[in-house]
Amino acid sequence: MKKLVVMALIAVALLSCKDEVKNVKTLSGLETKDFIGEANGKAIALYILKNTTGMEACITNYGGRIVSLLVPDRNKQMRDVVLGYGSIAEYLASGGNFGALIGRYGNRIKGGQFTLDGSTYQLAKNNNGNSLHGGPKGFHIQVWDAEQSDARTLKLTYMSKDGEEGFPGNLQVTVIYKLTDQNAIDIQYEATTDKPTVVNLTNHSYFNLSGKLGTQILDDYLYINADTYVAVDETLIPAAIIPVEGTPMDFRTPTRIRDGIDEDYEQLKIGKGYDHNWILNAKGSITQLAAKVYNDESGIVMDVYTTEPGIQIYTGNAMAKATNGKFDVTYIHRGAICLETQHYPDSPNQPDFPSTVLRPGEKYASRCIYQFKTVPNKVN
Repeated sequence: MKKLVVMALIAVALLSCKDEVKNVKTLSGLETKDFIGEANGKAIALYILKNTTGMEACITNYGGRIVSLLVPDRNKQMRDVVLGYGSIAEYLASGGNFGALIGRYGNRIKGGQFTLDGSTYQLAKNNNGNSLHGGPKGFHIQVWDAEQSDARTLKLTYMSKDGEEGFPGNLQVTVIYKLTDQNAIDIQYEATTDKPTVVNLTNHSYFNLSGKLGTQILDDYLYINADTYVAVDETLIPAAIIPVEGTPMDFRTPTRIRDGIDEDYEQLKIGKGYDHNWILNAKGSITQLAAKVYNDESGIVMDVYTTEPGIQIYTGNAMAKATNGKFDVTYIHRGAICLETQHYPDSPNQPDFPSTVLRPGEKYASRCIYQFKTVPNKVN
């Protein structure tokens, strides 16, 4: 009898430990039990990264999404600066791109079609007759294999099969998220293929540096290290490369987003705000600043570095309908800014653009760093 009692107590203890693991509460207030699920026959979970300065990043392997990102403000108070949901059920129901890894091809491909080595490939059309962000079943809704090697590093891998969403080749993808002690989230992408294909990977986090996720980002200051940008047609497919000089697309000096976003300028009418790709002067140097966003109220600054030739800036123009996010906060129109480091839109059909072709024996490699710091005093 005594032996049975001991065994029962051990069983209860094991169950309690299991429940405790499932119910870890993150510094941002999320609960890991709310992210336990399954999709496409694979297990989903929430992974927590922390650095020595108190930053925290919560990432789910469903779409490789950054769910929360805690950074210190000028008063050393921690603020969550990315939009997202509070449970995996909400992510599965929404189908949106909050915080997601985007592929096989971030941005648009005209007509959902491209020709490579004499073969024409038809992709899924999911945006005004074009292919957007790899199609409706792109990387953002796939369950990635996850391996957390230490408190600061998460490795995600995914095999995109030949023909998935119309793209050729079995593409083996690895993405490593690393939270550094310099208060940066460092994202490294790698991919290999067994057939010629096209690749353009990015992250689609929606940032609001105020930490007040139900507010607009129009008073944020934006800097983009770019003299030119890619002008687009009515379906947001490249039409020309245009200098930013003398236009509301010029952010070579930090400028409040609201100062230009509603100007009577054709490109802003087409995008209903900023939804364009800037051609970076950094030319692929990870040590050269590509872009910067600053929120005056919180004092939080985000510097962006990348090996990519371009950056897509999106100001939440399609967030017209209120969405309930984490902790029932209502997300609103222009309530976030996305800074997606990438190659240019429709590069597979634009021979003058930097190539996005990946061939067998080659390795796709890309890197993006979102670095956070603060300034002591307000500008206004």
